[in-house]
Amino acid sequence: MNRKWICWTAAAAFALVVVGCSKNQSQTTGEEQSAASSAAKKTVDMSTVGSVSGVVKLDGTAPKFKPINMSADPYCVKANSKPAFPDQVVVGDGNTLANVVVYVKTGAEDYSFPTPSESVTLDQKDCMYTPHIVALMVGQQLSVVNSDDTTHNIHPTPADNREWNKSQPPKAAAITDTFARPEVAIPVKCNVHPWMKGYIAVMANPYYAITDKDGKFELKNLPPGTYTIEAWQEKYGVVDQTVTIGPKESKTSDFTFKAQ
Repeated sequence: MNRKWICWTAAAAFALVVVGCSKNQSQTTGEEQSAASSAAKKTVDMSTVGSVSGVVKLDGTAPKFKPINMSADPYCVKANSKPAFPDQVVVGDGNTLANVVVYVKTGAEDYSFPTPSESVTLDQKDCMYTPHIVALMVGQQLSVVNSDDTTHNIHPTPADNREWNKSQPPKAAAITDTFARPEVAIPVKCNVHPWMKGYIAVMANPYYAITDKDGKFELKNLPPGTYTIEAWQEKYGVVDQTVTIGPKESKTSDFTFKAQ
């Protein structure tokens, strides 16, 4: 047998062994990294959880808005027996602020959270978005319904997610969609009725709330730790606080926005 041919065959076989080993090692390394990444995420121990609650207020005088002119659509005029006003700033007794999104901005990154199976509903009722602000987690389904006898469309305009614009005639099936990335908050408009405005807050964790008419919120089932809690209001921006809670501890954390 030719000696050069034998040497070449041996070299080729050695190279195949090296490549195969390298490939297997690369695959194993990738699998190990993936497993390590999954293992790094903790699940919440429900026996240790606490909570943060509080009230959001406005320091100063709330703006006065003119009634919305809905004359472009006779149905919308008929659907509102009383004048409708923008929901941009809604205050209650004692200058409490409604429609403020309060959520854990940082501090929960080491935990894994399942995507909720239930959908969140945004209704188009009396030619307004109801509720004015909805919140849901990344990957959770948004369900948009039209309770009016007029055609609407929903047009979210995100900065970090996919933009879409869908028409919805009366009695049409619900429009469903999801969002891939956290974003607080995505403006929503109706191109048919320009006064219709709302927001969708997309969250990375389940620790969020939208204040009620009394400005109240509660973030439940928080594991012990230190968190940055952010309050977001569509006109006045954001206010942050750092809160540390121990096992089974409940704390109060109030927020105040300055009227511009």
